[in-house]
Amino acid sequence: MRLVQGMARHGIAYYAGQSPATQVQHGIAMAIEANQQPVDFRARARFAVQHEDEALAESAYARVLDSEPGDVEALQYLAHLQLVRGFAHRAVELLQTAAQAHPDVAGTWHQLGASQMLDGDPRGAVESLRQALQLGPQMFVARLRLGIVLEQLGESHQALIEYFGAVNVAQDQGRWLSEDTTAPGIREAVKHAIRYVDAGRRALYEQTMEPLRQRYGRAEMARVDQALAIYLGEQPANIPDPRQKPKFLYFPGVPSRTYYARESFPWYAQLEASTDIVREELRQVLLEARDDLEPFLGGPAGDLPGLLKGSGATPASWDAFFFYRHGERFDEHLQRCPRTAALLHDLPLVRVRAHAPETLFSVLRPGSHILPHRGVTNTRLVTHLPLIVPPDCAIRVGGEIHAWQEGRAVTFDDTMEHEAWNRSGETRVVLILDCWNPDMTEAEQGAITELVGAIGDFNAASRVPLPVG
Repeated sequence: MRLVQGMARHGIAYYAGQSPATQVQHGIAMAIEANQQPVDFRARARFAVQHEDEALAESAYARVLDSEPGDVEALQYLAHLQLVRGFAHRAVELLQTAAQAHPDVAGTWHQLGASQMLDGDPRGAVESLRQALQLGPQMFVARLRLGIVLEQLGESHQALIEYFGAVNVAQDQGRWLSEDTTAPGIREAVKHAIRYVDAGRRALYEQTMEPLRQRYGRAEMARVDQALAIYLGEQPANIPDPRQKPKFLYFPGVPSRTYYARESFPWYAQLEASTDIVREELRQVLLEARDDLEPFLGGPAGDLPGLLKGSGATPASWDAFFFYRHGERFDEHLQRCPRTAALLHDLPLVRVRAHAPETLFSVLRPGSHILPHRGVTNTRLVTHLPLIVPPDCAIRVGGEIHAWQEGRAVTFDDTMEHEAWNRSGETRVVLILDCWNPDMTEAEQGAITELVGAIGDFNAASRVPLPVG
């Protein structure tokens, strides 16, 4: 109350020739002097920003800097004003001060990079934007700007990587899916980035495909070419069976099947003949009670909403003892099960760098239900060798139920919706491995190996993970 009285006593009318904001500023300052009452300049600045009073906000934030020269909030706001007024160099100076005082603030580095772009310092902008993304990997606008400046510098492949990453992160968050989900100020830049990505990825994968066409012949590569076009969104998949929905790559022109005939896999004889040997090594793994089993789906044990469910009070558990996962060898596991390792070495597993094979003991505990889900591609199939199968355990693929029988292998297309359950009171274990779709030629299998490897390399560089399943 005394502050208001002081303002009235000194009278703002004296400053009638100045802006209302300046009048208020001077009035408050004189009232403070008269009453010797401290003022929260930060609160005043935020109030001014909220009410779009630029002059008062600028003055108040300047007072904040008097006592806190490295204050990030004040420096960012004042830098913004300098940019709006066309003084990019001054904005850069302010933001460099903020970044030096508080180097762990991603937003400062992003704003600094944007200011350096306008100040004609593209190399400095690249460094600042990369620092921003190291601190805040999900900052898709920062990645967009990084792509822009890299393209300006003539670093086309790096620009492609950043544009692709920016678009994927934004769209994963429901942004940049349409004009309505894209901020007006960057719509044209986003459209350019999407066009750049479309053309750039096509050119990149052509570098992989052309030698394959030369090696195998264009006719032999026709379905691979079509699979690539579907993956890039250049043509629809037109999958004949609605139950089939690959999460990553659809290979056209092969029959859609749930389970595959035994006759398609001449190596079944070797696999099934090894049942007792493999089961013996499995039992030793289970008896040793070490921490080698891990949740197949990752995360803590127990029910995982959407994919794993337990019956009654029993917690669900789907564990794995991996020999390979996404192509990575588990050497210690292979050494502990040498006869299983030798078997896997002899079998025609899918081998794609950083992706396949995927082989494991799959351990489904009593009362656990793996809920319906789909896999990533129909180029590879999933084979189970049942090792321990109590009653009332089964798998359903595309609506068709199969009850496992110990020692009798079964192969299915996991891009069909599938689920599995163990309704018994004992543990069920199968050996899982992946194999090529037998409806593909050897040349097509070799080409897909190269193509998926190239896609994986590019996505890894872009920090965009491929779907797994």
